[in-house]
Amino acid sequence: MATNPKQSDPKQSQPKPLDELFHDMLKDVYYAEKQILKALPKMAKAATSPDLKKAFETHKAETEGHVERLGEVFELIGKAPRGKTCDAILGILDEGKAVMEDYADSPALDAGLVASAQAVEHYEIARYGTLKAWAAQLGHKDAVKLLDETLAEETKTDKTLTQLGGPANKAAVAKAA
Repeated sequence: MATNPKQSDPKQSQPKPLDELFHDMLKDVYYAEKQILKALPKMAKAATSPDLKKAFETHKAETEGHVERLGEVFELIGKAPRGKTCDAILGILDEGKAVMEDYADSPALDAGLVASAQAVEHYEIARYGTLKAWAAQLGHKDAVKLLDETLAEETKTDKTLTQLGGPANKAAVAKAA
């Protein structure tokens, strides 16, 4: 009969606490924000709408602030800022890259860029909301404030993208007709 290797390791027999999960997700989001920083200039360059270009450029500056705030959260919990590969954000960003390639000469490009950017924002909103709740549960009051600030910015960006999506969608339909 085979034995489970996890059972023989005393470390593995203890359930992992919430603070470890918090730290893991923090590393995940840190990595995600760094990847987003690389993608935003490409999205701004691809956008045809001046307003959409400006929104991507503005969000890049905000994202730099998000990375800084995450560094502060790491510091608050006594950990070094470090990322952990996040397959979810890589998949979302790959979809955005495909939109830029597949619709480069299409009137639907900006509509696709808005949709791709909103997928990123929704991922971030979910992660920051969870991290904020866990930080509160773990008693990290200063981290809650930092995470809430970023969550508010991500939510605002999502609303901006929704507003830009209307004209982008209309332009895509009008040019296609």
